[in-house]
Amino acid sequence: MNPPPSPPPLPPSPFPLSLVVFAYDEEANVAPVLGAILGWLRARGAPYQLLFVDDGSRDGTGHAARDVIAGDASARVITHDRNRGIGAALKTGVRAATLPWVTFLPCDGQIAPHELDALGAEAARRKLRVVFSVYRARDDGWHRTLLSAAVRALVRAVHGVALRSDGPYLFRRELFDADLLVPDTFFLNFEFPIRLLRAGEPHAVVTIECRPRRAGASKSTALRAIAGVARDLVSLRLRLWQGR
Repeated sequence: MNPPPSPPPLPPSPFPLSLVVFAYDEEANVAPVLGAILGWLRARGAPYQLLFVDDGSRDGTGHAARDVIAGDASARVITHDRNRGIGAALKTGVRAATLPWVTFLPCDGQIAPHELDALGAEAARRKLRVVFSVYRARDDGWHRTLLSAAVRALVRAVHGVALRSDGPYLFRRELFDADLLVPDTFFLNFEFPIRLLRAGEPHAVVTIECRPRRAGASKSTALRAIAGVARDLVSLRLRLWQGR
């Protein structure tokens, strides 16, 4: 007997969305990547807000972004006076967000904007306030694989939760307290999910595709990053014990 056919995929819900795009020295990627993101937002048929955070770039990243969004009242560029880190960029974007749902993308072209449809569909199907994502495959070399495995092991050892979150996540804005989330580094993308998991927030995890970086190089170094994550995990544990 043949197995029953798989049900058709659910269409994305046209909910209002604030999308934070962060970049540091990504001038070569801005025009094609940000252009594709803006086109996807416009085609969704729902209110949107595009918040491009230039995290202290030394090249023409900010100027290129302003050229792409020129004339769009729903898009703006926010510039940091110096490079502060992915966490700081995300906090800046969320503080500026005004719509009820928020997500983010890096400006390296690795994640096509339509991949976010899967997160929205899952949130609508299961009536959730947060949906995480993992990559089907990511060929960024051994250092990324090592970093991911080490971080997950450390999270389980220090906080006792099984974290499955590699890529962007979609969340209700009220869940994200930028003043409570201390890290300015990429560790914020671990701390926020850890806090939600520890609080028992219902969630789902969807699988999305990840492409090779369009241009340029990753800004992280594996061994240094792992050491930093270990320190941040312990710091978070202490802050949670102190009720912060």
